[in-house]
Amino acid sequence: MLRRIGPGTRFVLRKLGFYAIAAWAALTLNFFLPRLIPGNPVEVLLAKMAQAGPVPPGEQQVLSKLLGLGTGNLFAQYWQYLDGLAHLRLGLSVSDFPEPVSSEISSAILWTLILVGTATVISFVLGIALGVLAGWKRGSRLDAIVPATTLLTAMPYFWLALILLYVFATNVWHVFPLGNGYNTNSEINVGFNWPFIASAVQHAILPALTIVLSSIGGWLLGMRNMMVATLSEDYVIAAEAKGLSSRRVMIGYAARNAVLPSLSGFAISLGFVVSGAIAMEYVFSYPGIGYKLVEAGGNDDYPLLQAIFLVITFAVLGANLIVDLLYGFVDPRTRIGR
Repeated sequence: MLRRIGPGTRFVLRKLGFYAIAAWAALTLNFFLPRLIPGNPVEVLLAKMAQAGPVPPGEQQVLSKLLGLGTGNLFAQYWQYLDGLAHLRLGLSVSDFPEPVSSEISSAILWTLILVGTATVISFVLGIALGVLAGWKRGSRLDAIVPATTLLTAMPYFWLALILLYVFATNVWHVFPLGNGYNTNSEINVGFNWPFIASAVQHAILPALTIVLSSIGGWLLGMRNMMVATLSEDYVIAAEAKGLSSRRVMIGYAARNAVLPSLSGFAISLGFVVSGAIAMEYVFSYPGIGYKLVEAGGNDDYPLLQAIFLVITFAVLGANLIVDLLYGFVDPRTRIGR
């Protein structure tokens, strides 16, 4: 039966099978992690409730169900966990009890996707474009910017964020706000209106600049080195010998093949967009998923931590699966022997 299936279909089925197993492993690991971490969110809530008065009997089991932790033995809890995920029941947040975890994530993930996603795409496009030019004109003045961008890449997110805050938001030039996603001190209605959008854009400039400056060097250096290696290939030399224009050789022959390895790294970056730049969001108090993750860890909010880890894992797996499949069809050589 399998012999009747074409090589392209077999390649897709193998990839889907691999990622299905990886997803199941991530689900199982995500189930056991909160049970291995010291502490109990139910006890945290019971302690808070005890401060207001006596806790009714049986409240512990009720809270376990509400938080999505399940009851009974470990197998029963695992089945309840899978059933809850299938019906998108992620439990209640300990930090903002009784707010549902799904509401906490949905309110934060949009901020992260817009900011980190846009900044990641900008840094990738700029880095690849500059890397193509630096590799094509190796040894020129343009090639000299590689060490400077590499230095920025080696600098930690939070350190660069603090420098930008000091220069542009405090003592030197007070041009941009210190933090938050928008101006919370003014009476701005959150929604699709010009005052809110203008305020959100102003608050997002420094965080986005932090991501771009920290990321662009890696894309530039990788693309520049791949361009240098690709320019020595026979098909590039043959294209130059045919008298083709420099632009066509650079883009159509060299850059087109040199960019392929960067796509895998870009896929991982797109997957981690969902997690946000945790250090950056924390420094700028930006209300994204990364800031929510730090808050959940500090408040022993295991249901929220569990849900965020799950969202991040599936985002990374999904992004890698899509690009892995596209990579296999763009370059059929990668399917050989698989």
